[in-house]
Amino acid sequence: MAPDSASRQYVSNADSHSLLVSLERLPGDPGHGFFGPGSVTWRVNRESAVFLGAGRAALLQLAHPWVATALAQHSTLLHDAVGRFHSTFRVIYTMLFGTRAQATEASRQLYQLHTGIRGELPHAVGPYPQGEHYEANEVAALRWVYATLVESAILAYEFVLPPLTSADRQQYYEESQRMAALFGIPAAALPVNWEAFTQYTAAMFASPQLSVNAAALALGHSVLSGGGTWIRPPHWYKALTAYWIPPRLRSEFGLDFHAPEEQAVERAAHWLPRIYPSIPGLLRFVGPFHEAQSRLSGRLPGLMTRKSNHFWMGQPRLLYSK
Repeated sequence: MAPDSASRQYVSNADSHSLLVSLERLPGDPGHGFFGPGSVTWRVNRESAVFLGAGRAALLQLAHPWVATALAQHSTLLHDAVGRFHSTFRVIYTMLFGTRAQATEASRQLYQLHTGIRGELPHAVGPYPQGEHYEANEVAALRWVYATLVESAILAYEFVLPPLTSADRQQYYEESQRMAALFGIPAAALPVNWEAFTQYTAAMFASPQLSVNAAALALGHSVLSGGGTWIRPPHWYKALTAYWIPPRLRSEFGLDFHAPEEQAVERAAHWLPRIYPSIPGLLRFVGPFHEAQSRLSGRLPGLMTRKSNHFWMGQPRLLYSK
């Protein structure tokens, strides 16, 4: 069943401010941001391979009818998948690799953006009735978006690199709660540890709270076809995305996963872990990580970093850079 409307929790401006104040009180150098060079978060999210899981994360988010309807009614995803990708990761990378001041400002801007994203479901889907009200600043919906990003990043990272240790996974999850706070999600609304987090995502996969509606189908097709751009994701990438989607949702999205797709995943699983680790760091690590490294060394980001940033974020610098 969907959460009862009376039990829903919404992020207020005061809530968002309180979370940011609590983050600012954390120990550490403000120039390192809320994570820093010793974090598992930087180790994982500097890897361009994390984007192997981007299609999965996007489809799982769209499987939540509130998210799909909000994106259909308030975004350009249907006709400009890359533009939407850039606008999302400008914010996320600034939160991950920016200074505390940059990450905090990105959080404030995201909250303000979300305050204007609200509406009603045009059709009944799963347990949600036609006309049900949604808001982007609703905690359970925000938690699901956050969860897809956290889980998909680890899945993609471990597809091409040695798995994290149990201790590193737990540290990664604990660090990710700072990202959740930047999204407006209070710690009390999150699973207590990595094991509980995986139980939460498994329960969501089995829950009718995830139900693919017409908006999700159209937007999912746009994501996997590079809608509005010249970019066409290769067959092996679409096969890997389908492989990582739970079977029920794979079926609801109409994703093929037969012998050709299985073979494509097997080939990717064979070659990518052999090729990827040998890629030079200048190319393997994303531009925002290189920009953070330059900042910590007292340098401005170089040409290659700015070009990499433009590829990943659609602009040469993190948000609010001076």
